[in-house]
Amino acid sequence: MAIGIGRRQFISALGGATLAWPLAARAQQPAIPVIGWLSGTAAETSKPTLGAFQNALADVGYVEGRNDGTVQ
Repeated sequence: MAIGIGRRQFISALGGATLAWPLAARAQQPAIPVIGWLSGTAAETSKPTLGAFQNALADVGYVEGRNDGTVQ
């Protein structure tokens, strides 16, 4: 016994899969990390600490202003 599918049902299923494909592909992209600095002191007094923080992040591949989500 053969299972039949109508032409319209097949075209509808194919069209639905085609529309869903970009959504599935986009969902598989890696998340871009967001790193922030919050300080309760004046900007001038936290400059040395912030500089050390930025240097440590640069050592592991995170550079300020580069937001493509890749780490080298």
